Amino acid sequence: MEEFINILRDENEVNLMSPLVWAYVGDCVYELYIRTELINKTNLKPHKLHIESIKYVKAQAQAELLKQIMDDLTDEEKDIVRRGRNTENHHLPKNSNVQEYMYATAFEALIGYLYLTKQNKRLKEILNKSI
Repeated sequence: MEEFINILRDENEVNLMSPLVWAYVGDCVYELYIRTELINKTNLKPHKLHIESIKYVKAQAQAELLKQIMDDLTDEEKDIVRRGRNTENHHLPKNSNVQEYMYATAFEALIGYLYLTKQNKRLKEILNKSI
């Protein structure tokens, strides 16, 4: 685990990364958080855990969560969201519309950015609003 933590970058390096890289990491962090919370708060079997987790990690839910927390974000966080939302992504969403997908990507970018810059307290504050 310590090796994993040591590969994280400083904030200057993270700022040079593509917002899609932030979103890639944020997707993993968010899904792991949701799965962990469901395991801790429910007694569901794996298939039911998967079905329940989808309710939180799908693009529509992430876009809605971002809209709910937007007013609570700092100016820097809003800029990260804007960069994540406006990054050109050639991936077409399967189960959502393009706007939802853009906002979900922005949410994941924010989560990934906070994780990569080790802003764990703020990351936890935002994640705790999701479930």
